[in-house]
Amino acid sequence: MDPQTLTICAATLLLGGILKGATGAGSPVVGVPVLAIFFGVPFAVSVFVVPNLLSNLWQGYRYRAHLPQGRFAMQFALAGACGAGIGSVMLANLPSEPLMLVVALAVLAYISFRLLRPGWQLNTAMAGRVVLPVGALAGVLQGAGGISAPVSVTFLNALRLERPVFIVTISIFFSTMSVVQIPVLFGYGILTTERFALGVLAMLPLLAGMPIGEWLARRIDRDSFDRIILALLFVIALRLVWSAVA
Repeated sequence: MDPQTLTICAATLLLGGILKGATGAGSPVVGVPVLAIFFGVPFAVSVFVVPNLLSNLWQGYRYRAHLPQGRFAMQFALAGACGAGIGSVMLANLPSEPLMLVVALAVLAYISFRLLRPGWQLNTAMAGRVVLPVGALAGVLQGAGGISAPVSVTFLNALRLERPVFIVTISIFFSTMSVVQIPVLFGYGILTTERFALGVLAMLPLLAGMPIGEWLARRIDRDSFDRIILALLFVIALRLVWSAVA
């Protein structure tokens, strides 16, 4: 890995950490597409699964007092884990170009929904009825492309959860999926010892960015912050499409 690529990847992970610290989610949406541009989707997903697990375990533990009552969070997480297993098998058996398009389209879908339906809200009763299929679909996206935000984050945002409740719920969801992804990816030879070690190293810029994100969340208007991130994601998605079809 040349110094320029290393710098870009480290900066991307730092930005992903800032986004996660500010919102509780979103680091894979930034990190996976950029890593995929340089190294392909299987590499990006396998390397990112380690920091995804560790950062979400840490955030989930930190916000554990805000875990919502009832079965909703666990149902969402277990459905996501099942979907992640299916998506990981897809990752192992599909060529790289379609997977790049899956990641790009997932990012564009996330951006489009955020722009077109910023005030959309889902009532609790309806959320309880659809939590299993929604969680499973998000898990498939996570397993196959490393990004579940178009479904998972949008779904939880639509419930208008308080920030601490959102963070602990999404952290449990991501952690549970990662626990399934890691052995499946190891079994298929996608997650190697070297990539596992790179994933551990990737924690350094990610963790460095999270306190910055929490600090920014207290001082910058959330709408302005979201617009900056969405613009960045749009550029990344276009670059992924170009890489897949060129």
